[in-house]
Amino acid sequence: MGPLSGLRVIELTNLAPVPFGGMILADLGADVLRIDRPTRSAGEQSPAGPLDRGKHSLTVDLRDAAGVEQVLDLVEHADVLLEGFRPGVAERLGVGPEHVFGRNARIVYARMTGWGQTGPLAHTAGHDINYIAVSGALDLVGRAGQAPLAPANFLGDFAGGGMLLALGVLAGLFERSRSGEGQVIDAAMVDGAALLTSFAHGMHAAGMWNAPRGENIVDSGAPFYDTYECADGKFVALGSMEAKFYQELLDRLGIDATTLPAQLDPTGWPQVRVALSERLKQRTRDEWAELFADSDACLSPVLSPWEAHLHPHHQSRRGFVDVDGLMQPAPAPRFSRTPSAHPQSVVGDADSLAQLLSRWRSPGGA
Repeated sequence: MGPLSGLRVIELTNLAPVPFGGMILADLGADVLRIDRPTRSAGEQSPAGPLDRGKHSLTVDLRDAAGVEQVLDLVEHADVLLEGFRPGVAERLGVGPEHVFGRNARIVYARMTGWGQTGPLAHTAGHDINYIAVSGALDLVGRAGQAPLAPANFLGDFAGGGMLLALGVLAGLFERSRSGEGQVIDAAMVDGAALLTSFAHGMHAAGMWNAPRGENIVDSGAPFYDTYECADGKFVALGSMEAKFYQELLDRLGIDATTLPAQLDPTGWPQVRVALSERLKQRTRDEWAELFADSDACLSPVLSPWEAHLHPHHQSRRGFVDVDGLMQPAPAPRFSRTPSAHPQSVVGDADSLAQLLSRWRSPGGA
């Protein structure tokens, strides 16, 4: 099931960004065969969980010539290969583009790194926080007068990393459908994180994002686009940017707009913030969520990832799924004719692997 049903993907196991990209492809129906190392330390792998779902697992020692030959044999039957080594490592192991294209010229060879395959930083270590720092994304995140705030590892590893990797694969496959040839995809987290700041660059050029961090409209500078603590210590998020939505927010909160400065007057924002803060502390998060449930005021409860699945909207859309007792986000996006199957845990038993490899080696097998 899924729009990528029949697509054959080899994933050379690595840290989170590559498995996330592979998870997206598996969610959409691709056969993803994850090549695991015989032994890996905790720092060389992601914890078991959603990033494994929908995949098959095969343990291969790429430091051994027989293991390399085993992977290259699989390459002959694959459409895509995903790898996340530092530049030069795949070549040294014998599974670089030259080796792979020698066995299958149609394969899309997708490489995921932090700094990219070229450039002065290409061979240095780094993590999400480093890539988003150099890209300009980190400087935009944080409160006024405070240091930049690392937004977990979502921007570099996942949005600018694994998601970009999956997009590159799909673009490469589309081009192959016309040319009949494969190619190398250089997906770098520093590039992806920079790409995510495109909107900010446009706002800056238009004179709409020129204040220091935390003092602009969508970076918590505006009181109507921020989070507020409630009576129970939990939070709600406001996104009441448009005038009519802002007016509805004030009406439902019982605040007289005539007692406040104009919405878009930055000099009056401190006064507005105090009024909103005092009012929102009078009820609990869930009480406010219920009061605004049918409203266009753009007030939402700030939910933890572990309780988000309980929200009525997610429950209505089945936005989260249970996979072997672990609640996790459902595959996305959704397709009308070729919906994704319910995710399953990673499969590594001998019988299932034998069936997968037999299907791969069968002419036209899917």
